Amino acid sequence: MRTKTTPPVPPLGEGVGGEGHKISREEIVRISEAVLAMPEHPLKVGEDVFRIRVAEMDWDIGGMVYEPRDSALVPTGADGKRVGLFLLHGGAGDHRSKDRMARFIAARYGYKVASMTFPGKLNLLDPSRDWPGDTMHSDGTARTPLWSADSPITPDQYELIQDRSDAVKRAKWGTLFFLRAKEGTEFYYRLAAWPLAFEEAMKEVCRRNFRPDAYSIYLHGHSTGGPFVHMLLQRVENVAGLLGAESSPWGQLYARMLGMSWEYPFTYLTLRTWRHIAKYAGPEAGPDGAWRLPWLMEDVFEAWERVKGQPQFKAEYFVTYAALDALAEAAQVTASRLGMGVAERRELVKRYHGYTRELSGPGVRPVPPLLYGIARGSRDHTEERYRRVLLPALAALDPPPRAWLLVFEAGVHGYEKPEDGLPRGILPAVTQTWHDAITGGYYLG
Repeated sequence: MRTKTTPPVPPLGEGVGGEGHKISREEIVRISEAVLAMPEHPLKVGEDVFRIRVAEMDWDIGGMVYEPRDSALVPTGADGKRVGLFLLHGGAGDHRSKDRMARFIAARYGYKVASMTFPGKLNLLDPSRDWPGDTMHSDGTARTPLWSADSPITPDQYELIQDRSDAVKRAKWGTLFFLRAKEGTEFYYRLAAWPLAFEEAMKEVCRRNFRPDAYSIYLHGHSTGGPFVHMLLQRVENVAGLLGAESSPWGQLYARMLGMSWEYPFTYLTLRTWRHIAKYAGPEAGPDGAWRLPWLMEDVFEAWERVKGQPQFKAEYFVTYAALDALAEAAQVTASRLGMGVAERRELVKRYHGYTRELSGPGVRPVPPLLYGIARGSRDHTEERYRRVLLPALAALDPPPRAWLLVFEAGVHGYEKPEDGLPRGILPAVTQTWHDAITGGYYLG
């Protein structure tokens, strides 16, 4: 039932030149059928909610941990250590949006999986974790992050604004809606400090679940989660490398890949609407989509109704598009609040900027191996962008990391979306390539 599909030995499939290859739709179906036929291990699953203290503020962090009931079933990779997967969702949701995926991987492969919600995105005030209503309300108020259950953001701390000024952004998202934090409020200072909390939260999840002497950690972040797991590559000692699938890279590289920038001040929190679903629905419908636009929009509105209980707000664009000026301003605001001197301020700005690219310099851990995967129907993650921008940029690093690109000839950006012959989308084929890479020695260097 098992088949090798990934490096170190180049697998079956049509080569794309350089470090990468294509996996045909027929091969994806075959792998998927084999994986779906694998036995499932009984699991132990539990929510993990904890508090960290960062930048003299409390931050409540939530996630889930999945592992076989029999811990002896957790497999070892080629390095002899147990396999741990750190999993981040995309920008729209929280850890619940990756629950089915996490269970799938833990049950079929036996990995221990720890998922995490981006800071502020888990509704800790409701046991269901659902967010009530819509992102914007008729009275002019809106949904706001809950970075700490003790400190909810109140309507007097922000203004609701909309923006249509940029034609490129409007073509992608339509009208953009923001909450602009008022200077000196809790909201203002949280927006200035959240990158620090994000880094420390991820490190804490790894510390709590994956002891360096026992586990190697493999990182996966879907879409917006990608730049944030890239942050961990050199900051946690037992990270073995990246398991990529529709995973955006460091912000500076991703901005170059898309030709996109983010010029808004750090005080702008993006509110998502049905438009953020439409931006994918259009390209995924193909050229014929324009001929069934009413049908397509009905699907978009129905999809929004299904997912609007997820957080659907976003501060992360400042990292994913490497908004260096806004990040520097946020760092300076945080430094002022903490009473930092000139040298400390300089280091904090450097730290914020470092979230958007690889680390370099004496004593810095080299970037470990990177395995990227993209779906045929992806809107933003195209083979041309990876081969023209990302892979050459990685090859220019000193030292250059091992990097491989898998092009799946099926699927869309939401790689769990079913299609004919693929009831779980391309996810089973993706996870099998990951497993073969882990056990086959790809991450040994």
